[in-house]
Amino acid sequence: MNDQSLFNIVLVAPEIPGNTGSIGRTCVALNLHLHLHLIHPLGFDLSEKAVRRAGLDYWKYVRLSEYQSWQDFLEQRTPSTMIFYSRFSQENHFYKAPYQNDCYLIFGSETLGLPKDILETYQDSCYALPTFSEQIRSLNLSNVVTAASYEALRQIQYIK
Repeated sequence: MNDQSLFNIVLVAPEIPGNTGSIGRTCVALNLHLHLHLIHPLGFDLSEKAVRRAGLDYWKYVRLSEYQSWQDFLEQRTPSTMIFYSRFSQENHFYKAPYQNDCYLIFGSETLGLPKDILETYQDSCYALPTFSEQIRSLNLSNVVTAASYEALRQIQYIK
């Protein structure tokens, strides 16, 4: 593998430290120089002490960037391809997303999802993992990120 980032994972206002930890683990497990971007507010502490106490011994290998807001993220990055994930995009399935080198996979918080203004601005770039049961509202964030990451990897590495 080269040092080029195949794709980036962006979490907008993540709330649950265990989910973010699992997503970081996915980044490291794929060993693809994935970059994890966290947009504040965060629902947890990322200090070295907190990370150590949580047992995230792999955290030092996560390529991490933090931003104070969505606007701050956009000012510091110029993503050419942004792919948003929302349970409200049931017609646009994640395997149809335009994955390509250095694209940004963008996910909202566990309880609120992506902010309404982001969904409205980027509605044509929103995708979802399909759910077929009416008994659940949504899938776990870390599961969605992992599934989308492996689909992005499959399409970028093995199809294109």
